[in-house]
Amino acid sequence: MEEFYARTLQRLMDEGVLRRDTELLVVCGSDQDRDVLRHLGFTRVTISNIEPGVTEDLVAPYTWSLQDAEALTFPDGSFDFVVAHEGLHHCHSPHRAMLEMYRVARRGILVFEPRDTFLVRLGVRLDFGQQYEVAAVAGNRMTSGGVDNTAIPNFVYRWSEREVEKVIRAWEPRGLPRIRYFYSLRVPHGRIAAMKNRWASRTLRALLPLVRLFTKVFPRQSNCFAWLVTKIEVPRDLHPWLEMADGKPVFSVAWAQRHYGEFKRPGAGSDGAVPPGAGASPGA
Repeated sequence: MEEFYARTLQRLMDEGVLRRDTELLVVCGSDQDRDVLRHLGFTRVTISNIEPGVTEDLVAPYTWSLQDAEALTFPDGSFDFVVAHEGLHHCHSPHRAMLEMYRVARRGILVFEPRDTFLVRLGVRLDFGQQYEVAAVAGNRMTSGGVDNTAIPNFVYRWSEREVEKVIRAWEPRGLPRIRYFYSLRVPHGRIAAMKNRWASRTLRALLPLVRLFTKVFPRQSNCFAWLVTKIEVPRDLHPWLEMADGKPVFSVAWAQRHYGEFKRPGAGSDGAVPPGAGASPGA
């Protein structure tokens, strides 16, 4: 999986989205993040995790910070980009963690997580994939690797593009952040080799070339993906129904008049009229 991680970061560096001196915060971080980022030459990195046993030495030459991804202590816009590699599904609320990343980022976030696909759901049903990350806890001697890095296996929360967009748009109502997606197939060779049913193991190995071909033709069926969310710039990226007033976005009277007829902002006219139905909730 680190290959996909490094390849995506390198691609963004080649495009000029990231630079070696870009200030990064890594949440749910580990020595794997340190190794990938150091290999690519990043110089301004803070690696964070909820695990209190991590020390500065384990993430050197980078900075260490003890942080809960769902409740970061940094002020808004503290880092250029915030990165999470295969960590949000260990949170009680992956959505909340992603929005905390978005909050403390100045420019955007980059997230790597499992993708929710038909093939993945089929694999889970056939006991090839996991609904709960028991293997990680077992691999950590049943002391960590689960939800919030405890010994309780976490539910493997898998994402879709539509879900990413809904979460971000709900948080950012002023405009449309730009979102890009990247895809990769991860084959769990170790899990296949460890299967007690040898017939099933051999069958899965035989099917791997077909799976690789299928995901190459239909990349969105890959089991792993990443998304880059670039934050909006105000006022450039405001929705057309918003405008700036006194340094803040407000509902545009001119837009409302074009779409709803006569409209007066409360306090601006004699009767403070609003268009019919404007006060009704769209969910009512």
